[in-house]
Amino acid sequence: MHKHHSALGLATTLRPVQPVTLIRPHAASRAARFFVEKFPGRSMYAVKANPSPELLQILWDSGITHYDVASIAEVRLVARTLPEATLCFMHPVKAEEAIRQAYFEHGVRTFSLDSMEELDKIVGATNGAADLTLCVRIRVSSDLSKLSLASKFGVMPGETKELLIAARQVADALGICFHVGSQAMSPDAYAQAMERVRAAIVEAGVTVDVVDVGGGFPSTYPGMEPPPLELYFETIHRAFESLPVSYSSELWCEPGRALCAEYSSLIVRVEKRRGDELYINDGAYGALFDAAHIGWRFPVLLLREPDSNARDMPFSFYGPTCDDLDHMTGPFMLPADVQAGDYIEIGMLGAYGSAMRTAFNGFGSDETVVMEDEPMASLYMPAERAIPSNVVKL
Repeated sequence: MHKHHSALGLATTLRPVQPVTLIRPHAASRAARFFVEKFPGRSMYAVKANPSPELLQILWDSGITHYDVASIAEVRLVARTLPEATLCFMHPVKAEEAIRQAYFEHGVRTFSLDSMEELDKIVGATNGAADLTLCVRIRVSSDLSKLSLASKFGVMPGETKELLIAARQVADALGICFHVGSQAMSPDAYAQAMERVRAAIVEAGVTVDVVDVGGGFPSTYPGMEPPPLELYFETIHRAFESLPVSYSSELWCEPGRALCAEYSSLIVRVEKRRGDELYINDGAYGALFDAAHIGWRFPVLLLREPDSNARDMPFSFYGPTCDDLDHMTGPFMLPADVQAGDYIEIGMLGAYGSAMRTAFNGFGSDETVVMEDEPMASLYMPAERAIPSNVVKL
C-alpha cells in the first residue's frame, strides 16, 4: 500500500483515473485512544461501520479490545483478524446456527436480545450454557439523532419486565442495552434513554450487571457539528451513577462512526459539468451511498494547484452509473469555476463509505493510499488544524 503526504499532492502528481480511497491510520488511532482514555467504561467498536481488517488492527493496537459484531461473518472476520479480542453478538435477531457457531467455535459469550423467542433461541443454541452475558435491548427514542434506530429493535415498555426476569434466571450476567440512533446531536439523547433504563430496572426488580448505552456517538459534518464528545461522556456517567445498580456493574458503549469516520476520504475526478451538477467517478453505488440515499452532506475540497480564487457555490453530484438514482443532492460547496478534469476530495467517509460500496455497473476502485496529513474535519483535535481554510461549513 502506497503512502503520500497530502491529498493535493497525490491528485496533482498522479492524476488518477479511478477513485482513490485515502486512509489515515493516525486519525483512527487518535479516536480510539480518546474513547479508551475518556469514556467512563468499556468501549467496543461496532464493526458494521467499517469492517476493514487493517482498521480493526489499528483499533486493537490503540486499546480497543471488545468488538460489537452483528453477523456470523463479522464474528469470523474479527476472530480471524484479532484472535484475542472479545466479541459481543449485539444483533437482537440471530439465526440459531449463528449463535451456536459463535458460542462453540469462537468463544462468544455476550448476546443481545429483545424477545422471549430470542432468549429461548440463545439458551437452546448454547445448550443451556451457564456463562452467558445477556443484554436485553429496550426501545428508546431517536428524536435527537439524525438517523432513527427506534422502530426495528427494542422491547416495548409493557414487555420489558417479563423479559428481564426471564433473562436474569438464565444469565450469568444480565445487561440492558439501547441505541439512541445514529449521529446523536445532543447528550440529552443518552440522558433520556437512561431514564428508560432506570424505569425498567425498578419495574423488574432485577440485579443488572451491565448497562450498554450502544452507539450513536457523532462525528462532524457540514451542517451537523455536534457538541464535544466529553459532554456526552459526562452526561452518561452522571446517569449511570444514579441508576439502582451495584457498585460492580459495568458501563459499556458501542461507537462505530465516532471511531472510524475520520479514518478515510475519497479522491474523485469530475468527468463532466452541467450547470451546477458535477458528474464524478464515484457515487451512490460506491462510497457515497449515504450522500445519495439519506442526503448526507460530506465535506468537499477542490484539489487544484494553484488554488481557485472563485467564490464557492452549491453543487450536486451525479455518480458514474447509468441510474438516475446515482445522484447526491448535497449541496456541496465548491469554487464556481470547477470543471471537468478537476479532482475533489470528499471527507469523513471512514464510516459506512467502504462498507456500503458495490461494483454495480462495473464501476469502482480498490486503490488505497495511506495519508500522512490530517482529516478534513475532526472532533479529536483543534478545529483550526483539522479543517482546511477553503472547506466551507454551512
